[in-house]
Amino acid sequence: MAPDTHVVLGTHARYGYVAAAPNLPKHLADWYLDHLQFEPVAGEPGLYRLTEPDRDGPRRMRQTAQALRRQGYGVHVDADVKHAPDASPPVLGTAGITERRSRVARAAAARSPQYGPASTAALPSARPVPPRPAYAPTVHLTAAGRGR
Repeated sequence: MAPDTHVVLGTHARYGYVAAAPNLPKHLADWYLDHLQFEPVAGEPGLYRLTEPDRDGPRRMRQTAQALRRQGYGVHVDADVKHAPDASPPVLGTAGITERRSRVARAAAARSPQYGPASTAALPSARPVPPRPAYAPTVHLTAAGRGR
């Protein structure tokens, strides 16, 4: 491995898609890989696995490599990740699309649970505005303090 390689991306027989950062400080590796949807592997220091690898793992690995390279890090990607076929998107039938849209519509119409149940108390009435006078009041200004 070249000394300018900061992150290595590949596959592992037990953990699926993994990343290792041998030439990157641990706190930076933790931060970057956590934000790129990797999690540390328990019992394997310095090894991170991709969360939900079945959800388009090869594409997400390539995006991880691109994101790290844009930040100026050297990245080595194993050949099995480079040439892995993309998973085809799941085919939703008309019923699947309709069901999803109705779920989204119900969620949008429902009251958010963070605000609690809807209040049944009446809203306070607005303060009445006094009627406009029919005449224009005259204000007399006096010269207070003059001539004293």
